[in-house]
Amino acid sequence: MTSQITIRRPDDWHVHLRDGDMLRAVAGYTARQFARAIVMPNLTPPVVDVAAAAAYRTRILDALPAGTDFTPLMTCYLTDDADSTEIARGYDQRVFAACKLYPANATTNSAHGVTDIRKLGGVLETMQRIGMPLLIHGEVTDRAIDIFDREAVFIDRILTPLVRDFPALKIVLEHITTAEAADFVAGSGAQIAATITPQHLIINRNAIFDGGIRPHAYCLPVAKRERHRLAVRKAAVSGSPQFFLGTDSAPHAIGRKEAACGCAGIFNAPFALESYAQVFEDEGVLDRLEGFASEHGPNFYGLPLNEGSVTLKREDAAVPATITERGIDLVPFHAGETLRWRLAG
Repeated sequence: MTSQITIRRPDDWHVHLRDGDMLRAVAGYTARQFARAIVMPNLTPPVVDVAAAAAYRTRILDALPAGTDFTPLMTCYLTDDADSTEIARGYDQRVFAACKLYPANATTNSAHGVTDIRKLGGVLETMQRIGMPLLIHGEVTDRAIDIFDREAVFIDRILTPLVRDFPALKIVLEHITTAEAADFVAGSGAQIAATITPQHLIINRNAIFDGGIRPHAYCLPVAKRERHRLAVRKAAVSGSPQFFLGTDSAPHAIGRKEAACGCAGIFNAPFALESYAQVFEDEGVLDRLEGFASEHGPNFYGLPLNEGSVTLKREDAAVPATITERGIDLVPFHAGETLRWRLAG
């Protein structure tokens, strides 16, 4: 039995660090585990230009302990009237690493998102030309579509035509949750990739209704049936370079989760690597964790692999029921459980 594993220092290709007190409360958890992270731009107001992204990056760095080695990779929030010139300028200046497409009202702070992807023709042409990745929250928002079907319908209605019309555009389908998404990415060319969260590898939709409503298991896209979990899990551990780590860690204070209209999001940053390691070990492919966590993402984005390494030891890691930082109470993923792996150091 393997007692420890050392891998190249990994990156998180999808994380919500929030802002203000919440940013200061949670940023250190991501920076402890990952060298870089793609930071989501759905603040209030959203990050839609170079100046806002640069200012947000500074706030992230200021929120970290002195000497922390961490690089936030900033993203531009796309709106119906997004400016392709500003986007290209930000990418050229290495302020923007990618653009994020939220269908309007699909998830937290997405009210300013895109109402019709056809309005983005010029932006998408520019991104395709300069090689800038498009990150997609892949759900339709039509209330007539069952919430458990919204990812599959998005692939059929929006993503398939998008890939046809912009065949060289680099696209990341974020936080995939369905067999349809896993199959679409696996059957596409190297310009299409997907991030996968720990929660969508571990829980299915039953977790949200286990003996009552479980708000801390609620995220968007929502967890799906068991067959979808197994399909996403198979994709993650397959070794395919089209699938890589993206936690979608999305913290909310307990009061905002345990409410009549509880917020979507799972805070998994404190034990993310331990969680992924347990999955890869359960599938008998612990040797593939490094590719998924540390190599596939940088290779897709055209960035260098990280120097240095991290070590996970086979030691019990007791996940607390709650974490309190800066007066904010948070419930982490795996709350109250004991994981088999612990990040050393």
